[in-house]
Amino acid sequence: MKFAYKFSNLLGAFYRHGNLCFSKDGNSAISPVGNRISVFDLKNNKSETLPASTTKNISCLGISPDGNLAILIDEDGAAILVSLVTRAVLHHHHFHSPVHSVSFSPDGRKFVITKENVALMYHAPGRNREFNAFALDKSYYGPFDETTCIDWTDDSKCFAVGSKDMTTWIFGAERWANLIYYSLGGHKDIIVGCFFENDSLDMYTVSQEGTLCVWESDTELEGLRKGPKYSERKKMEEEKKKREEGESNEDDDVEDIVGEDGETRGDVIKGSADTPKQVEGIKNVRYSQRSKHYFNKAGDFNKLTAAAFHKKTHILVTGFASGAFHLHELPEFDLIHSLSISDQRISTIAMNPTGDWIGFGCSGIVVDQVCSSEHNSMLGVTNVAFTSSGFVVVSASLDGTVRAFDLHRYRNFRTMTSPRPAQFSSLAVDSSGELVCAGSQDSFEIFLWSMQTGRLLEVLSGHEGPVSNLCFSPVQSVLASVSWDKTVRLWDMLDSWQTKETLRLTSDGLAVTYRPDGQELAVASLDGEITFWTPQTGGQTGSIAGRHDLQMGRKETEKITAKQSAKGKSFTSLCYSADGESILAGGQSKFVCIYNIKEHVLMKKFEISCNLSLDAMEEFLDRRKMTEFGSLSLVDEGTGDGDGVELSLPGVKRGDMSSRRFIPEIRVSSLCFSPTGRSWAAASTEGLLIYSLDASLVFDPYDLDMDVTPASIRQQMKKKEWASAILLSFRLNEMPLIREVLEAVPYDQITVVCSSLPDVYVDKLLNFVASTLEKSNHLQFYLSWAQCLLTLHGQKLKNRSAAYFSFKFKYNFCFLPSCDWNIYNIRYAAALSKQRGMKRTAAESLSDEEEEEEEEVEMDSGGDEENIYNE
Repeated sequence: MKFAYKFSNLLGAFYRHGNLCFSKDGNSAISPVGNRISVFDLKNNKSETLPASTTKNISCLGISPDGNLAILIDEDGAAILVSLVTRAVLHHHHFHSPVHSVSFSPDGRKFVITKENVALMYHAPGRNREFNAFALDKSYYGPFDETTCIDWTDDSKCFAVGSKDMTTWIFGAERWANLIYYSLGGHKDIIVGCFFENDSLDMYTVSQEGTLCVWESDTELEGLRKGPKYSERKKMEEEKKKREEGESNEDDDVEDIVGEDGETRGDVIKGSADTPKQVEGIKNVRYSQRSKHYFNKAGDFNKLTAAAFHKKTHILVTGFASGAFHLHELPEFDLIHSLSISDQRISTIAMNPTGDWIGFGCSGIVVDQVCSSEHNSMLGVTNVAFTSSGFVVVSASLDGTVRAFDLHRYRNFRTMTSPRPAQFSSLAVDSSGELVCAGSQDSFEIFLWSMQTGRLLEVLSGHEGPVSNLCFSPVQSVLASVSWDKTVRLWDMLDSWQTKETLRLTSDGLAVTYRPDGQELAVASLDGEITFWTPQTGGQTGSIAGRHDLQMGRKETEKITAKQSAKGKSFTSLCYSADGESILAGGQSKFVCIYNIKEHVLMKKFEISCNLSLDAMEEFLDRRKMTEFGSLSLVDEGTGDGDGVELSLPGVKRGDMSSRRFIPEIRVSSLCFSPTGRSWAAASTEGLLIYSLDASLVFDPYDLDMDVTPASIRQQMKKKEWASAILLSFRLNEMPLIREVLEAVPYDQITVVCSSLPDVYVDKLLNFVASTLEKSNHLQFYLSWAQCLLTLHGQKLKNRSAAYFSFKFKYNFCFLPSCDWNIYNIRYAAALSKQRGMKRTAAESLSDEEEEEEEEVEMDSGGDEENIYNE
C-alpha cells in the first residue's frame, strides 16, 4: 500500500500578525496564518490555504493589482514570490533585515518595501523571463527611525512613507523636477497610516496618539514635471558654478549607484530637513496643513493601532488598542459609526476595492467556534465528538459541563453536569448516540449520561489517576478508558457498568482507540510505546517503540540536547486507518507517524510544519544568539507595540507589565481518518491540517518543458489538433485554458478526441467535466463529453472507481435535481407560450374580420363613386 498523502488544506488556523489584503474583485480576503496564507471566499463562504510557506511567520504581504502575484515576507526578511493562479513559488529573495510593509504601485510596474529607515523600490516581475525577478530601481532615505506604512497615488507617480520618528515622507517614483522628496510633521507619536486623496497629492496622516492631519498640496498630479537626468543636472550646475563665483558646492540630492562593471544598479534619493533645490523655471510642490482632528476625548487615552482609507468613498476606518473602531467621512471628519469588536488590540485593517467589506486583524482574539459560544471562554474546550447520525456534536470543557449542539438549528439543546464540580478532559459517544461519557482529570472518575434525557446515569470509579482518554467499541457496548495510573479499563455498558477487564501498562496511559472492527485495541503510553491488545482476552499482541520517531527539536530554554529531550516525548493521539492495517500516531512533535500494525514498522512520517517561529523546531541552537548571559532569543525587548511589555516612563501607569511574549511549541492534539480512508486530519498548534490522496494539484509540472505554453496550445487549436491541445492544456493545468480548449472542439469531433486520450488524462478530463457542469451554461455540450468518456472508458474507470463515483455522485445529487427543475421550467414556459399563442390567434382572427368588413365598405363606396362618374 502506498501512502502518497499530500497536504490539502489548513483550516482553523489563527491569525498571529501581518496585514490583510483583498482580491481584485473584492470578494476574497487574503490573510497570513502562521507561515502560510489563507484565501477566504466571502461570497461562497469557502476558504483555501496555499501550500506555499515561508521559513517563519509572515509579517507582511502584498498583492499585485491584477491579483495574479503575491509577495510574502517573513519575520527575518525572507521573501517568496507566489503565483495566486498556479499556487506555485516563482522566486526567493532575502532583504537581510525585517520588512515592515510592502505595496505594489497601482499600475503594477513597481513595488516598494520598507525596512529600518529606508524605502526600496523594485521593478515588479513581468512576463519577461529574468534571472532576478526583484530588480532594485531606487533607494529612498529620509526618516530617522523605522518606517511603518506605505501609500501610492492613483497614477503611480508618487508614494508616501510613514515613520516612527513622527514624520511622513513623500517621494517621487520618477525623476520629478518639482518633487524629489517632502517631509510632513505635525504629530507627537508614531505614524500609523498615511493616505493620498483620490487623484490628488492631498494627504491624510494618522498617528498613534489619535491625531488626524489633513494636508493640502498646491500642485495637482498633472503639474509634476520631469526633471533632468543626473548627467544633465551636473553639467548645468558646473556651468552655473562657473558663472557665479563663491557659490557653495552642495551635494546633489540624486546619485547613481554604479557597479564595478559600470552599469547603473539604482538610484539613492537622500532626503534631509532642508528643502530640495529648485530647478529654474519650475516651482516646487508645497504642502500646507488644512485641519487637524483628534479621535480621543479630553482626558481619555486610547492608542490608535491601525487605519485604512477608501479613496472613492472617502471613508476612514481606525482601530484602537481597546478593540473599538471608528468610521469617519473625510475631509469633514464626520463620525459615521463607532463600534467595538472585543477588548483586544486591532492589529490591521483593510477595505476591499468596492468598499463593501472591512477586514480586521486581531491576534489576541480567540476564534469562537460553535462549542465556545456556550462554554466558559476562560476555560478551554478539551474534546469534541460527533454522534453516529452526524447531526449532533458534543463538547467537553474544563468548566465542568458537557454540551450537545444541534447542527440543524445551531443551538445547545443539552447541558450535562456532574454532582460536584469537575474538569472534563476526555469525551466519548457510543455508536448509537444514546450514551455520553466524560472523564475527569481531578476526581479520577468517569461520568455517564443519557443523550435523550440529559440525566446522569452512573459515575464509574476505579482509576487512581486522571482519566486521559475514552473510546467506545464500534461493535459492542464496551467503554475503554486509559489513565495515568498505568491501566486500561474495559467497562461493560450492559452489565451494570461493571469493569469487564483491566489491562496493565508499563507506563502512564495517554491515548486509547479501537480498530474499526472492534477486535483490537491500541494504547499509547508515556514511555513512547504503542501497545496492541485483544479486548476479548485482555492479551497483548504486539508493541511499537516510537520514541525515536518523534525527533523533537531543542527548546530555547532547555539545557539538554534534542536527543536527550526526545526520551521524554510520547504520542498523545492515535487513530486506525479505515482498513485497520495501519495506525496514525501524533503528539509532542512536528511529525505524524504512520505504522504498519502487522509488521510493526514505520511506513512514513509527515512533517506538519516547517515554521521556525515555533519553539523546538531545530535540533541545534543558533550559536550566534548565545552569550555569556544566555540566549538572546529569551530576552524580552518590550517593543511596546502591544505584543510585549510596555516600557513606560517612571510614574506613567499605562500598559500591562505582566504580559510577556512566549514562543508556542508545535504539537498534535488529535488525529482522525476519514471513513473512506482517502484522507486524514490533524489538529495542531498550526490549525487543522488535512492530508488527502485525492488532493488535486493546481499546477502539475509533470512532463512539462519549455514548449508547453499557452501560445503553443493555441497554435495546436489553429491546426485543429484537438487531442494534442487537450493534453498540453492539462500538462499546463490552467483551468481557464482547459475550458477554452474544450469549448473550441467541434461537437462532431468529441467522440474521436475521447477515443484517442491516454488513460492518465481520462480521469483528469472526467473530473474537470464534472466540476464544470455545476456552473457552466453549456450543459448539453459537457454532458456529451461525459457520455463519450463513460461509453469509451467506462470499464477502466470502474476499476479505478474514484473518478467514476465522483462523477456519479455529482450527477445524481447535483445535476439530476437541476435537470428536473429545468424540465419543469421548460414545460411551464411552453404552456405559457401556448396560452399566449391562443390569445394572439384569437386577436388576429378578430382583426382579420374587422379588416374584411372595412374592405367591403370601401368596395361599396368605390362602386357608388364609379356610378356617379359614369353618369
